[in-house]
Amino acid sequence: MPADNPADTPGGHLILVVGPSGAGKDSVINAAKAELAGHPDYVFARRIITRPSDPDSEEHDTLAEAEFDRLCGEGAFFLHWGAHSLRYALPACLADQLAAGATVIANVSRAVIEEAQAKHRNTTVAFITASQAVLEQRLLARGREDRAAVRQRLARSAALPPGTSVVTIMNDGALADAVAQFLALLDGTTTH
Repeated sequence: MPADNPADTPGGHLILVVGPSGAGKDSVINAAKAELAGHPDYVFARRIITRPSDPDSEEHDTLAEAEFDRLCGEGAFFLHWGAHSLRYALPACLADQLAAGATVIANVSRAVIEEAQAKHRNTTVAFITASQAVLEQRLLARGREDRAAVRQRLARSAALPPGTSVVTIMNDGALADAVAQFLALLDGTTTH
């Protein structure tokens, strides 16, 4: 008999990766993905974004706004949100992978944490961050914003929902150290 509430459905583990711009979330995720290649228990969610692909940004699937709206209306997304004048989504098929027992890793906005927890009870937030000085240095190196804009961006820090299971990973030293922390978190989520 199916559960009345999706949050009561047993299954895998949902790892939501969040953190400030410049924390190196994509670098940590990509290194973990390479390390775990060939392990079917781990699913690294590919985001859908209303932005063209760019060699300097994460690999993602691109949708035009109208197509995004249509698919959203059809329930094609597990989660969706807006940030920085773009729209983001995770495909609905992730719910099936979670139900099958996979550990799903997804880079998301803090704004969807509570919705994700309502959809899947076995959820952990991996908060990847770095010191303010390191974040500022990394954002300035991108060359997209001046120092004042970078400082404004860093001042906007959304709080995590109360009661959220959070593991903080500091990524202001060697990338390998942050990746090791992240892999240890993932190792505790599956019986592989």
